[in-house]
Amino acid sequence: MSSNLKEKLTPHPGEEEASSPFPAEAGRRMSPVKEERVSDVCDCVLDIVAALFNVSGKELRAGGRAPTSVVRVRQIGMYVAHVVLQLNMTEIGRGFGRDRTTVQHACHMIEDLRDDEDFDRIVAMTERVTAAAFRQTEMVR
Repeated sequence: MSSNLKEKLTPHPGEEEASSPFPAEAGRRMSPVKEERVSDVCDCVLDIVAALFNVSGKELRAGGRAPTSVVRVRQIGMYVAHVVLQLNMTEIGRGFGRDRTTVQHACHMIEDLRDDEDFDRIVAMTERVTAAAFRQTEMVR
């Protein structure tokens, strides 16, 4: 990499680190510390949606197929982790024990369902509760 390009990609002191200009790092793993923090954040989100929607955390974490009501709550959790907590879809997939494309589908599904006013209020409330729960903590990034 040329030194000029490297200089442009390296944040200067006092500047926030910019997101990578490169496509998703396929095949590259997060550091063990960051991976554990993402996992902890996703576990907290799962606990929040389990409590809000009175769904078993065990059901939300279970692999394989689940009833639509459980799937929808899990999708809301994935959506909120992406929108409120700014986790990327690969991180959320790992944290929720799912694939990145499943997270992408969940986010699209919830976004489409938000056209319904009642559903939108439910998701907005979940976003507020999640944001409040993480307000005083240092985020993953």
